[in-house]
Amino acid sequence: METTDHATEGDPLKRGEEATELKKKSCKEVLGLAKLTHWRTAVFFFSLFLCLTIVFAFSFVLPCPVRPQYLVSWNRTFPEAATFDFLAIEAASSDKVLDVLFVLKTRECGVNNTCADAGLPSPCVFVLAVDGTDGETLWERPLHPEFHWAQCGLEENTGRTWDCLLSHSDQITAVDKHTGEIKWQQPQLSGLHSTVPVLSIPDLDGDKVNDVALVGSDNTQTQLAFLSGKTGDQIGSTVSLNSTEAHLLHRTKEGSHYVLLQTDTGLYGLALWRIAAKAKEGIEVRLKKDKHWEKNASSATGLVPIYESDSVSQVVRKEERGDPPNLLLVTSTDVVLLNGKTRKLLWRFNTSSVLSEPSFGHFNKDDVLDVVVEEDVGNYTKRIVILDGKSGVVLWQVSLLSCPNSPRPTAIHTTNSVSVFVFWGMMPTATNSSIPLMSDRHSYLLLPLYSQVLLESTNVLDHIITFKATLLERGRHAAYFLLTGQEAEGDEDTVVLRKRKLKQDVPHSKVLRIGSGGESESNEDIIEAFQRLRFSEE
Repeated sequence: METTDHATEGDPLKRGEEATELKKKSCKEVLGLAKLTHWRTAVFFFSLFLCLTIVFAFSFVLPCPVRPQYLVSWNRTFPEAATFDFLAIEAASSDKVLDVLFVLKTRECGVNNTCADAGLPSPCVFVLAVDGTDGETLWERPLHPEFHWAQCGLEENTGRTWDCLLSHSDQITAVDKHTGEIKWQQPQLSGLHSTVPVLSIPDLDGDKVNDVALVGSDNTQTQLAFLSGKTGDQIGSTVSLNSTEAHLLHRTKEGSHYVLLQTDTGLYGLALWRIAAKAKEGIEVRLKKDKHWEKNASSATGLVPIYESDSVSQVVRKEERGDPPNLLLVTSTDVVLLNGKTRKLLWRFNTSSVLSEPSFGHFNKDDVLDVVVEEDVGNYTKRIVILDGKSGVVLWQVSLLSCPNSPRPTAIHTTNSVSVFVFWGMMPTATNSSIPLMSDRHSYLLLPLYSQVLLESTNVLDHIITFKATLLERGRHAAYFLLTGQEAEGDEDTVVLRKRKLKQDVPHSKVLRIGSGGESESNEDIIEAFQRLRFSEE
C-alpha cells in the first residue's frame, strides 16, 4: 500500500524533485561553511599580524629596563671634619638601590657649598645623601650648629612630605630625603635637647597627616611633646611622665598605641590617648583604646604592668610575622622575650652583662627570628650567643677577645632560609697579648650551614663611628658601610665613608675551624659556598 509520507516507485517524478531540492540545499550549506572558514582564517592571521606588529614596535620604542651599575666598593673622604653616630640607609634617588644619609660638621662640603655661603657660623652641620651605587653626592644641606640627634625612616604612607627629623642648635628641622629640601623648621622644645626617640603616631590634629612625638628623659623624669607632622607646630603642651626613660611605641592588636616606660620597678605601658588628653583636651578621641590592656591599668596612674624588674636597660621589637611584634628586654641579669599581645613571658636567658643591643637573624630554618646576644664574660673576653627565637635555648656560641671600638653583631638574610652573621673581635689564639688592641680587631662571617667554620677578615683599623650591613637592592647587592673619624666626638679629623660588598673579602679571608665536624669540607669548598650566596629580604 502507498503511504502519504514517502514517494513510491509509482511516483518517480516526485522523488526526483525532492532529491534535487536536497542536493541544492546541501551545496548551499557547504558553500556557506567554506566561506565562513575562509573569513575565520583571515581574521586569525590578521590578529596574529597585528599582535606581532605591536610587540615588535614596542620592543624598539620602549627600551628594556637597565639595572643600576654599582661599584663593588667606594670611599668618600672629608678632611678637617667631624661626624656623629648616625647613618641612615634610605631610597633617596630614583634608582632601585638604597642610598646613604649621614651628618658632618665641617667648614665646606664641596666647592660651592660652604657655611659662609649659607650665612651660617663656621664650622656648621651638613646633612648629606650619597648614592649607594657609586658614592656620588645626591644633595647637601647646611644647617646651624650644634648637632644633637637625627632620625630617618620613621614610617611610610603617613601623608608626611618629609622623611628625616634633625635636632640641631635650638631648632628642629624636617628634611625631604629625596631632595634635601627643608619642609619645616621649629624652635627646639625646652628639656628635649638630648638624644631622644622620635615616635611616629596617628593624626591628632585632623589634617590627615600623621604626627610625631618627641620623648626626652633625664635622671628624674621623662617629657613628651606632640608635633604636627605637616607643620611642626606643637600640639598642646608638653607632658611630664612619671618614669626615668621611655623606650618605644607599641601598637596592640586592637590598634591602640602605648608608650613603653621604664620605672624603678619595671617596664610599663601608658596609653597614648591618656598622654594626648593631658597635652590637649579632646584630641584623644582620634586614638583607639584597648579594653584588654586597660583592664590591667592602674586606676591612679594609668600604667599597665608589662615586666617587673629594677634593671631594665633595653627594649627591642622582635619584628617578624604577627601582630603585634614580641618585645625583647635586656636587664642586668637576663634577656627575656615577652608576647607582644598578652605580655606573658615566652622565655628567659640568664646572662651576666650584655655589651650591645641584641640583633636578629635566622640561624635555623623555622622562619622565626633568632636572637644574637653579645655577652661580657670578663678578662677582656666576650661571648657571642645565638638564641633560638622560639625557646631561648643556645643554638651556637663562640668566645672572642673584646677589641676596642668593635661594632655590634648584625646579620643579612639569604635565599637559603638562613642568615649570614657578622661579628667583630679577635680569636683568643690569634694574639700573644692578653689585652687586645684596636689593631687586633677583625670581622668574622658565620654561615649556619657550616656552623663549625668562621671566615676571618682583617678590616679597617680607623676609629669606627658607626657600622651598618644591609641589602641595598631587592634580592641582591648585600653590602656594609663604615663611617670612621675622630675618636672624641666633635674633634676634627679625616672622616671616611666606606662601602664594601659583603662578599668582597671572602676570597682573601682566613678559614677558621672552631669545633669538631667542620673538617669534611675543604677551605676551597667553604670559600666557594660563601661566594655562591644569594641574599633576600626577610
